[in-house]
Amino acid sequence: MRMRSPPPWSDLLPRALRLARTEIGALAAVAVAALGLWGFASVAEEMAEGETHAFDQAVLAALRPTADPSHPIGPHWLESALTDVTALGGPGVLTLFAVMAVGFVLIQRRPAAAALIIVSLGGGVVLSQGLKAAFGRDRPALTYRAVEALNPSFPSGHAMLSAVFYLTLGAVMARVLGKKRLKAYVLGWAILLTLLIGFSRIYLGVHWATDVLAGWSLGAAWAMLCWLAAYLLERRAARKIETT
Repeated sequence: MRMRSPPPWSDLLPRALRLARTEIGALAAVAVAALGLWGFASVAEEMAEGETHAFDQAVLAALRPTADPSHPIGPHWLESALTDVTALGGPGVLTLFAVMAVGFVLIQRRPAAAALIIVSLGGGVVLSQGLKAAFGRDRPALTYRAVEALNPSFPSGHAMLSAVFYLTLGAVMARVLGKKRLKAYVLGWAILLTLLIGFSRIYLGVHWATDVLAGWSLGAAWAMLCWLAAYLLERRAARKIETT
């Protein structure tokens, strides 16, 4: 059998650049997942030790400078608008959007993307509820709350699940869309929605700031871990097809 000669040195740099462009998404997912897990663990440890109480109370007080703590800072329409925004991270709305998204990618003949959306959101719900029960943190006092909230506070389910769903959906749509500008547009809106929903939970007085920070961190990490698993399975399937 004739042995293949190694590529000349002049070809190594272009080959390395092509590899970096191909794998940059996976590398970014690993980085986000690692930072997210580290961020969640750090916030959870500080919260469990009571080190975050002063910070959380200061943020809550800064958003309510008047004598009536039930009315946050800003005009009345802002509170109304953020009440609408916060619903975008609720379980009912996310389930509806997930059904729409799964139907869309199935029409595009991408069953793996549909499975990714279902697994990431379903797993995120289980993880969120399990952690809430484990930490059992009390929410801010009723006098601060502009909307109803019943279950434990840490981590913020709205912040976490919005990060899980919208970031996963953004990553899926970026794979479906061809142009880089469209990819950037979709991912930009996914990030913006995640940030707005998390902020709305603090503004409306139903979560401490560290609840939301932990939810964002863990939600982003879970979304990227699910995407990375799907990506690796897809690459493995493609290699099997090439070798057969």
